[in-house]
Amino acid sequence: MSPATSGRELLRVENLKVYYPLRRTLEEILAGVRRFLRAVDGVSFSILEGESLALVGESGSGKTTVARAIVGLVEPTEGRITYNGYDVAAFRGRELAMFRRSVQMVFQDPSVSLNPRMRVGDQVKFPLDVNKIGSKEERRQIVLETLKRVGLVPPEDFYNRYPHQLSGGQRQRVAIARALVLRPRLLIADEPISNIDVSARAQILSLLKELREEMGLTLLYITHDLSSAWAVADKVAVMYLGKILEYGRVDDVFTNPLHPYTRALLSSVPSLSPEQKLRKKLLLSGEVPNAINIPSGCRLHPRCPFASQKCRVEEPSLLDAGNGHLVACHLYG
Repeated sequence: MSPATSGRELLRVENLKVYYPLRRTLEEILAGVRRFLRAVDGVSFSILEGESLALVGESGSGKTTVARAIVGLVEPTEGRITYNGYDVAAFRGRELAMFRRSVQMVFQDPSVSLNPRMRVGDQVKFPLDVNKIGSKEERRQIVLETLKRVGLVPPEDFYNRYPHQLSGGQRQRVAIARALVLRPRLLIADEPISNIDVSARAQILSLLKELREEMGLTLLYITHDLSSAWAVADKVAVMYLGKILEYGRVDDVFTNPLHPYTRALLSSVPSLSPEQKLRKKLLLSGEVPNAINIPSGCRLHPRCPFASQKCRVEEPSLLDAGNGHLVACHLYG
């Protein structure tokens, strides 16, 4: 499924928390009460160099906030992020600049992330300009080569176009090219196919797989689409209300899901494997709770058909059920 990994850890996220303080009433201020929206609530994982990890979850699960914390767009409330063995929070000056070059992010909506008034070539070239890489002609050649690499051919034609002259899939290719022009080691793709035509989605997924193989990229893939995670990832972490509930090799998790939430997610999509076709579908009751008032115990218990009294009062830890397949559920320990 994927190019070989080096076996060396590139990124580690430890007990990451991102809390947003809420406005307080006068009574809360006088009483010293503080309330938070817990967008990310103790997330830990690691990615080996050359590996692809998918963070999967519904809207509001916290997966995009994790990605934004990694690249420094939001400040962690607690926790530690290490890159190539070094604490990202300690980076300053040249180290910080090198980290920003080495870790690039593709955002969900290219119509928002691209400047409508700038030509495609200038937008892809912009990171080279900022980092003062090469001469003017060398930068142009790098951009043309990168446009060709992402399938925008002939690149000379696309260089002078504006975003409104492109299809949604082509705009996303431009966004990918802009992220690749600095030759990063880690690419974070945040819902890269959710805002493009269905016909172009498979092409973007194929492109991401090709780029991993050609460039040796490490990929953190953020999605609510389990089918696309199956297509591009080596491992998957399933998130719900700011927590990882299940983690493991993508084949293991999708053919033998352990957590009721993962089973419910898989029940809502077309069968990904013969094993899934034979599995009884699982439906959850109710709606996803608000991240301001997260349920006690297991945060899925109000919706879970298997919930016990223990689930209501005790939060399960993420434990190894075998072969690196982790699950946070009292059904397994």
